[in-house]
Amino acid sequence: MASESPLSSPTSPLRRTAFGILGAISVAHLLNDMIQSLILAIYPLLRADFSLSFVQIGLITLTYQLTASLLQPLIGHYTDKHPQPWSLPIGMGFTLSGLILLALAGSFTTVLLAAALVGTGSSVFHPESSRVARMASGGRHGLAQSLFQVGGNFGSSLGPLLAALVIAPYGRGNVAWFSLAALLAIVVLLQISRWYQTQNRMAKKSTVPADSSLPRRQVAFAISILLVLIFSKYFYLTSLSSYYTFYLMQKFGLSVQSAQLHLFIFLFAVAAGTVIGGPIGDKIGRKRVIWASILGVAPFTLLLPHMNLLWTGVLSVIIGFVLASAFSAILVYAQELMPGRIGMVSGLFFGFAFGMGGLGAALLGLLADHTSIELVYQICAYLPLLGILTAFLPDNRRK
Repeated sequence: MASESPLSSPTSPLRRTAFGILGAISVAHLLNDMIQSLILAIYPLLRADFSLSFVQIGLITLTYQLTASLLQPLIGHYTDKHPQPWSLPIGMGFTLSGLILLALAGSFTTVLLAAALVGTGSSVFHPESSRVARMASGGRHGLAQSLFQVGGNFGSSLGPLLAALVIAPYGRGNVAWFSLAALLAIVVLLQISRWYQTQNRMAKKSTVPADSSLPRRQVAFAISILLVLIFSKYFYLTSLSSYYTFYLMQKFGLSVQSAQLHLFIFLFAVAAGTVIGGPIGDKIGRKRVIWASILGVAPFTLLLPHMNLLWTGVLSVIIGFVLASAFSAILVYAQELMPGRIGMVSGLFFGFAFGMGGLGAALLGLLADHTSIELVYQICAYLPLLGILTAFLPDNRRK
């Protein structure tokens, strides 16, 4: 891929937005997250193959999410100082290994190892690919992050659909066919890495130091609030992504394939909602987007546990669409609070999001085993009310 205008620093904007690079990194994100979402989508098959409890289902998610969350900030911190353009295809290699192992797994322990390998691949992919998106943004950081994120969310929504069409009818061994998607992602990432290396070489010739205009204590306080908001968003989203199929099967008597199709529709809404958060934040301010996307979704989450099948589907689409718009705004807001530390901030927020998703899966699985899936949704419905904390965030829009 041909390079665009030179950079002034490894994370400073190009003179114009490199839509070709943004499209390529979004496609790579789609393939990466599609593969990862297969783990969630085949939970009913894994439960049947290995006679798993809800706690064990939660442990699979916890293993994947914690592997990703613990490594991401460390990798991001290191690559802020020592950029690693070729780490992107290497990370996808870990994901490919985990995918093949999942298809061949003969025990629950092997499934956990496969989940850990996929998590390791994610921990390498997300901080560096988020950096690439910012490098290619041309100053339109919210737009770039949204385009990058939408690829991942569309990929996550495709996982359940493909699982219903390709894996569920024929067995878990068909997971191995998706190794072709991982190989395609490696080819795409090799091209992106070449562009990244060229931009990084140009950046070394002219590096501009960057620092936040806010006091360090205020930055730390704002980052803490953002992490609480990430907690509320991902704890709730985990209740849907990990247990929505079981909820629909138990409450409404749906088949596995019908429940997976409902999960696809929900995840598709999440992908669609991701598109709007970044560009709107570029225009009206990221704080307003965070307000609307987290606190604004609370009325719908409170209604969801009490609805019939039709309205459950409608409300899940609204919730996914609105809540998804938050992450791009939160991530770019945090990057602006700590300029020059893009990798560390991206790794911290992606990692924390994955960690909260994993912890939520395990705790909610334990709760479901001891009570019921329906109670899980009644309790989680109150989490978006934490969006009120957005009031304490400073307005960091450029004057």
